[in-house]
Amino acid sequence: MSSYEDADLKAQTRLKADGQVPEHVAIIMDGNGRWAKQRKLNRVRGHREGVRSVRDVVEACGQLGVKYLTLYTFSTENWNRSQREVNALMKLLIRTLRQELQTFARNGIRLLAIGDRTKLPKAACRELEETIELCSKHDQMTLILALSYSGRWELTEAVRKIADQVKSGKIDSSAINEATVSAALETAGIPDPDLLIRTGSEIRVSNFLLWQIAYTELYFTDAYWPDFRRGHLYEAIRSFQDRERRFGGVLSDS
Repeated sequence: MSSYEDADLKAQTRLKADGQVPEHVAIIMDGNGRWAKQRKLNRVRGHREGVRSVRDVVEACGQLGVKYLTLYTFSTENWNRSQREVNALMKLLIRTLRQELQTFARNGIRLLAIGDRTKLPKAACRELEETIELCSKHDQMTLILALSYSGRWELTEAVRKIADQVKSGKIDSSAINEATVSAALETAGIPDPDLLIRTGSEIRVSNFLLWQIAYTELYFTDAYWPDFRRGHLYEAIRSFQDRERRFGGVLSDS
């Protein structure tokens, strides 16, 4: 066993046997560019290495019993990057979806996507839709890719949907509540994240799942995404297990 695998195993053994495993984990995968810069490589190489982390974390989540995993794959702000980097990311998305079909099948992973797909290149959109269809019957875990996504965009679209429903008479404005908003979001029918992990040392949520993370536990790590593996995931979940979630209330013995 390599020292790397040994470290992962030790991290896993630190999980509480009777501790709660989060039903839904969301991850802001940050640090690909800085990882590459440290090694005097181009940014695209960092994104390619990040795919290895995706594969390892997806499999580890499935093995732990996580039911939903949402990855912040490409934000609406990412369209402002150089055309060369954007093109490379879209090609990487297509290639990764094709390569990971067997991984999805082997682990019973259903694939979904949230975000403004109209912005995606036709080839990427087609590959995404085909993969989603091929994985639609899997039921062990749901992997959600946030593509061309931002929380403010999602909330704006939800407001537009609700306004259209009011205008058409489907609902009355006085009946609008939190459930109405949740049902209009991209994540309708998906439980809110229990744990949000951000890699790359930054301490912010960067316009990600702004409505859904109201009571989510946040975990920040200095590890760049290409270095993040299941051992880091176990550490994040152990931190989650050590916390007391009150959801605005108090503990019964407080």
